[in-house]
Amino acid sequence: MKLKSIPNPPVAKKVPHECQAHGQTWVDDYAWLRASNWQQAMREPDTLPDDIKAYLNAENDYCARAMADAEALQQQLVAEMRGRIQETDNSVPEPDGPYSYSYRYIEGAEHPVYIRTDRAGNNEQVLLDVNAEARDHEYFDLGVVDYSPTHDTLAWSRDTSGAEYYQLVFRRLAHEAASEYDYVIDEVDSACWADGSTLFYTRVDENHRPGKVYRHVLGTNPADDVLVYEEHDARFFCSVWRSRSGEYVFISSGMNDQDEIHFVPVAELNAEPRVIEPRAEGIEYTIEHQGDRFLILTNADDALDFKLVQTAVTQPGREHWQEFLPYKPGRMIKTVEAYRDWVMWLEQENALPRLCFMDAGGATQSIAFDEEAYSLSLSAGEEYVSDQFRFRYSSPTTPTQTFEYDMSGGTRELLKEQAIPSGHNSADYIARRITARSHDGEEVPVTVLHHRDTPIDGSAPCLLYGYGSYGSSTPAYFSGNRLSLVDRGFIYAIAHVRGGQEKGRAWYEAAKFERKTNSFHDLIASAETLIAQGFTRNAGVVIHGGSAGGLLVAAAVNMRPSLFGGVIADVPFVDVLNTILDDTLPLTPGEWSQWGNPIASADAFEHIRSYSPYDNIEAAEYPPMLVTAGVSDPRVTYWEPAKWVAKLRATKTDNNLLMLKTNMASGHYGKTGRFAALEDSARTYAFAIGVVGAAG
Repeated sequence: MKLKSIPNPPVAKKVPHECQAHGQTWVDDYAWLRASNWQQAMREPDTLPDDIKAYLNAENDYCARAMADAEALQQQLVAEMRGRIQETDNSVPEPDGPYSYSYRYIEGAEHPVYIRTDRAGNNEQVLLDVNAEARDHEYFDLGVVDYSPTHDTLAWSRDTSGAEYYQLVFRRLAHEAASEYDYVIDEVDSACWADGSTLFYTRVDENHRPGKVYRHVLGTNPADDVLVYEEHDARFFCSVWRSRSGEYVFISSGMNDQDEIHFVPVAELNAEPRVIEPRAEGIEYTIEHQGDRFLILTNADDALDFKLVQTAVTQPGREHWQEFLPYKPGRMIKTVEAYRDWVMWLEQENALPRLCFMDAGGATQSIAFDEEAYSLSLSAGEEYVSDQFRFRYSSPTTPTQTFEYDMSGGTRELLKEQAIPSGHNSADYIARRITARSHDGEEVPVTVLHHRDTPIDGSAPCLLYGYGSYGSSTPAYFSGNRLSLVDRGFIYAIAHVRGGQEKGRAWYEAAKFERKTNSFHDLIASAETLIAQGFTRNAGVVIHGGSAGGLLVAAAVNMRPSLFGGVIADVPFVDVLNTILDDTLPLTPGEWSQWGNPIASADAFEHIRSYSPYDNIEAAEYPPMLVTAGVSDPRVTYWEPAKWVAKLRATKTDNNLLMLKTNMASGHYGKTGRFAALEDSARTYAFAIGVVGAAG
């Protein structure tokens, strides 16, 4: 099956719109695709103007026609992927007080059912059946799920449009038949219980920014809720959480590279929030409570890869911080958790994670693994007084394993192993970690997965994934979906490009501001290395990225269009210059710490303009492309990929396939539900197979 360009693709009209900044003038022919009522359209997609709706629907129709020959393959891929999902499944119960909490999936159901039992596993009670709640909605996403410390009320939230405007609901749990309170709170972002009757929450404003923190007393009118904290800087977003000890509520106001945290004692909920350490340029920190001290993970004092400090609760400011776990260059401390008698943390060194823990006497132990590439995550329990924590391990070849570790006894117990109903033999696959040398000599880690029978002679096709922004690392975890490509002779590779933190904080800093182009060079170098080492061939590499990863693949294909056999750009951040020049968009002010502020700085304007994919399309031959968007997306607005595709189609000199698939009823994350989402993955993989072929 070979996907080919078909005739009569949609041609977007050109409506010249003049833009100006820093003495520069340019014309944007497709600015009309941004609806004047875009905020309303996020919530109500049917209110999109008719001409915009008609264009997006025409692109969807064209995509359906172009993919028609791959329909049978897509159905086969969905069946394969679904066959690797344990349809009737249960999470590992989490004990807390008199109960154990868990969720389960029922055969054929898209969403989980949240339940609890007594600690012995008896007397089951259904807390929330998400399938029943989602039944009448095309889109349904669950947000907060948090039971009160007294275990008698559940706070949960729902988004039914994809625009990430969540509605907070309260449910009584004291009786056998759970029932809702007769009111809800709209436009909630985060929420946490303080005690059995009081809850703190953040609300988003008209620009979709969570800048206000309220205190709500259960059963009272939300209109009377007390405003506890208000953030006036549009770059900072607020969130709330409760310490595991139950003694404090924390209010964070943070942006990408700067934090400020306040705390409120649960014993004095009417007290004014007290700051830990006032915000300062470039200073980040998070906090845990343990006994009479706070433990603070921070990059202060040039601790580039972070260190852990401690300070008395009564003296939380930076001048009182004392070293607890010193800074070690190249060792990135990623997360910290605290029990009464233990401190646990996840660290990363040489692009591989490691779990560590320390007892009250300061003795430290660690847990690591021997595979070349793997993923670890730390899951501390709900109970403050405990000797056990859980962790999850997987690798590209090994399905996820959930362990419980007893720190006092030094023993490990396997609680659950991800089942693959259709069968899986890890020995059939090979995972490797190779290194690509980038344009400036920097060594870029690349994780490679292939079937043991795939010849490494340059004949195999390859899907190369990358992200590389905001310090977000891409772990080498197991994915059953990927096996549908790998079993067909594909090489599946992850380029750990600069912009993530796989090699420490410096790896992230090396792709900010004017250094952002390092990410694009790293992706290109990864593709070239895969070709040079015989994993794949020139024009046999399909690059894949989403959101800021969409920027990565779009910029790379502008730079080296002939290198790639295809491009998959999911909700791609491609209209970078126009977006970062617009401070009314939800995320823009907070983005200036990543890309620079092109409104205030002519240098930042020129740097962004030099690589913004939409502004650097050339009259050249581009490989086949599949691009996706979501009308309700508040993160990457639908018009970014729509404008990019329209301009590409009008400018490029080839007849290669170019498709835009817009989800007219969802946002950034596409379809919801564990099976519905497989359709998006199947389309992605069918496109890759269709443009570069399958080796097996």
